[in-house]
Formats: sequence, C-alpha cells, structure tokens
Amino acid sequence: MSIPILLYHSIADSVDPRFGPWALPLRTFAEHMQMLHDEGYSALTVTQLAQAIAGRGALPARPVVITFDDGFADFLAAVPVLQRFGFAATLYVTTAFVGGTSRFLARRGEGERPMLTWPQLAELEASSIELGAHGHQHVALDVLPRAVAWREIICSKHTLEQRLGRPVQSLAYPYGYYDRRVRRLAQLAGYSSACAARCAMSGLGDDRFALARITVEAGTTAAGLRRRLTGEQRTAAQPGGRLRAMAWRLVRRIAGPMVQY
Repeated sequence: MSIPILLYHSIADSVDPRFGPWALPLRTFAEHMQMLHDEGYSALTVTQLAQAIAGRGALPARPVVITFDDGFADFLAAVPVLQRFGFAATLYVTTAFVGGTSRFLARRGEGERPMLTWPQLAELEASSIELGAHGHQHVALDVLPRAVAWREIICSKHTLEQRLGRPVQSLAYPYGYYDRRVRRLAQLAGYSSACAARCAMSGLGDDRFALARITVEAGTTAAGLRRRLTGEQRTAAQPGGRLRAMAWRLVRRIAGPMVQY
C-alpha cells in the first residue's frame, strides 16, 4: 500500500517573495483538503502511521498523513480547515524560535516570519494536532559533530515535553537531511519515528526513522496534487542519488553549519 505523507510549511496569502515557494494560499490549502476528502482519504498522524508500520495498529482503506514543518504562526489558519474535514495532522516545531521569529530563515536570506507561541502550541496539542520535534535551531543534523547533533535532537524533544507535559514521539529532520548516525541518534533519544523529505510515497515496509514525504510547494493545485498521489505525475528516482547526496553533504560540511548555544 502506498501512503502519502504530505509536507507543508506555511499557509499564507502574502509572504516575502524569497519565501514564496514554501507558502500556500489558504484557499488553495482548503482545496487540497476538499480533494482529499472527496477522494476518500482518512488522515492519520505520523505516530499513528509509525505504529501501523510496527504492527501495532491498522490503517484505513485510503490513508494520508498531513505534516507541517517549522511551527509558523500562520499554521493557525490551517486548523479550521483540517477540523472541517475531520483531518488529523502532525506539526513539527523548531523549539528555539517558539514565541519569536524564524531567525533560521534570515540565515538563508529568506527574511523572518512570526512563530507560534507556547500557549498556542498547548491549545493545538489539546486538539487533534500531533506536535513533533524539528530540531532546536533548525540546522542540518548530518553535518554537525555528533555531540552537537545530539543536543539539537534531544533539546528539541525535552523542551517540547517539559512545556506540553507529555511525550513527544516523532522528529522531522531539518531540511530533510540525515545519515545513518543521525538516524541512530533519533532512536537513542527515544523517538518512535522520524521524517525526511524524499518526495516519494511511504509504505508499511518503510524504515520508521526515514519516512518519505511529498513536499507541497506554492503553485500546487488540488488537481496537481491528486495527479501526484495517484501516480499520474510522479518524479522518478534518478540514478546516482546516493552519490549526489554524499557529495552535497561534503559541500555543506565544508561550508559549516550555523549553530549557537
């Protein structure tokens, strides 16, 4: 069974053009959710999917997982739409910036955007929204020294747990970057799943710590999303992908991550 895990970032009608590819207008997002509802999809959280992969839960006939990265304040605009269709979702939070602005975007020259606050996250946690960790300072974990990567992974988890008063079970690797070492650290930290961003469908045979997601970018219509989910429009895997990933990791490691404690 092919299971789509959708990756959204921002739901906003107007954003800094430099951030434009990652922001979806609210009306378009509502059309996406209407399409999923009309096509008979049932929305799960990432943890519910991970439990099914581990053999501890059943899946509906047509499952979909809806995820959001970063924790932007405009996620609140998506909540009524999700609730209208009875859809669960998983929101991955970058803990260092809660209640402030997305300074990690400024590092990339994409401006800064308001982030959710702790009271808002507590309200979301009381609804059907699963909250997961997205690292502490939104840096690529696979180019960090082991001790620093561990702090990023564990600090994000512990901060959320202390603030929310419940276990946090899922991690999304910032930028989707991970390697075998980072995957192992996520397991040691006590997560039960971790998401990457490989622009592919997931399945019951997948590694729970390398779940593939389909990135939904600006300009993706409901019809276009439907074609991607049904296989009518799917990007084929390119040969040499692992070698390219290793080469790109080397370039990023030489450039150096930006982490401050």
